Amino acid sequence: MKLNKVVTGISALTLSALLLTACSSSSSKDSTDSKSKSSKVEKSSSKETTEAKRTAGGELKDGTYKLSETGYSNGYRAEMSMTVKDGKVSATTLDYVDKDGKSKKDDADYEKAMVKVSKTGPKEYIPELEKAFTKAGDNVASIETVSGATGTSTTFKNYAQQLVQAAQKGDTAEIKIDNTAKLKDGTYALEEKNYSHDYRVTLALTVAGGKVTTVKYDQINKDGTSKTKDAEYEKSMKKVNKIGPVEYIPQLAKNLQTALNSEKGLEGFEAVSGATHSGDSLLTYASQLLNAAQKGDTAKIEIDNIIYSE
Repeated sequence: MKLNKVVTGISALTLSALLLTACSSSSSKDSTDSKSKSSKVEKSSSKETTEAKRTAGGELKDGTYKLSETGYSNGYRAEMSMTVKDGKVSATTLDYVDKDGKSKKDDADYEKAMVKVSKTGPKEYIPELEKAFTKAGDNVASIETVSGATGTSTTFKNYAQQLVQAAQKGDTAEIKIDNTAKLKDGTYALEEKNYSHDYRVTLALTVAGGKVTTVKYDQINKDGTSKTKDAEYEKSMKKVNKIGPVEYIPQLAKNLQTALNSEKGLEGFEAVSGATHSGDSLLTYASQLLNAAQKGDTAKIEIDNIIYSE
């Protein structure tokens, strides 16, 4: 995003950093993976998903689950919590605090700068994300991106997903995110446990020299066969969205690697029209693997992914 004017009281460098943190040119309103009624084609409407029946994925165990960043970005770090009661998310908290424990919501200069550029600031988007998480509960995928705070929304969904995973295990130890640490060399892998429309996601990132050198992304069935080999699925998707897994799976992997090797990182990830749902989940999972790479934790992550059906 280019600026025509310099905001008074904040240097261009600082403002640029703010924008990379909270803004992106990507739109959350691109076409979804499918609008077809076919049972073979996935759907991504957040309204449909929220109201749908839960069919797979571990139940949440009661307790309070916390997550916090260890490093400060633009003077602030994230703090989150999620309380589960009777197996349901009953309350959530979200804030960004400075070294004195003061909230970004109370930073008038930051608010003014963000509103001038993005028409939204932390005073607006922090409560909005917090409310969205409470409403979504364990259905993190249904949390919609806040306009003007795309980067923050992506990070938030990643953290919310990690809190849900902790609640499924009943692990109340606070999750620490080494958000300012450099990536450590190694291969970091993640896979879903449960199948949605007969497929589950696998993702692996290889880091060498502190950079992501390879991205391996796929959606596979119970036989380990890629969705790109499913001619029927390809035909159904193309009929509705003019694109199928043969095209969008390799394109999403390529876009992810390009973004990770750019100055913007995940902020530079380009969505693939007609495959928004897959792109959103890929961003969330890639974010979690980057957190693992910051710690140097190469243990494979299994996501007990929660699935809803109509």
